[in-house]
Amino acid sequence: MTNYKTTPLYGGALIADLPATFADVSVIRQVPDNQEAFIDKDGFTSIIFDITERVGGPGSGPEIDGRALTTHLEDLVGDGAEGVKVWNTTPTVFSRLDEDIPAYTLIATNMPRDDPKAKGDSGSATTDFTAFIITLVRLEREKTDLLITINVPHIHGEYDEEDIDLELGKQGKLIGDAVDYAAKIWETFKIKDWNLFNEV
Repeated sequence: MTNYKTTPLYGGALIADLPATFADVSVIRQVPDNQEAFIDKDGFTSIIFDITERVGGPGSGPEIDGRALTTHLEDLVGDGAEGVKVWNTTPTVFSRLDEDIPAYTLIATNMPRDDPKAKGDSGSATTDFTAFIITLVRLEREKTDLLITINVPHIHGEYDEEDIDLELGKQGKLIGDAVDYAAKIWETFKIKDWNLFNEV
């Protein structure tokens, strides 16, 4: 059973419950002002909150918001877009946000491109694939998109390959845990100071 702790974000303007084993990345290295990043001290999974300028036209709906979600996914994976597969996209309900604020979550995987230089280095861990759980909160009045991304690298030898077959709906422990983290964020995330979106 995962233990969670209420975590202030952006100086307390936002709060959410995050796993207690996750550490604030800004203690280790610099993080952009529009981001809050946390990494699992016992693994490789990270959770990133990212306040960005709203993409796409005015209004909301599955088509407009779906295009925005695709744009954010493409920004995330950059040049590696050809290895991306989206497995699921669904509307998302946050318990502590107004229900008229649209939110969507997708689950995707990204296979790394073959890098001939990386093959010769036997001392480094190789990533078989990375799973993403990306939740997009559309704050139209604030001209803001809030992204909550859970990155789940699957490092060769660090997970049970037999437990994963996304075609058959078998997510494995790491992705299953990440889905639980996302669900806890949807349940506990709260905006305490809306002025934050004027400042970032």
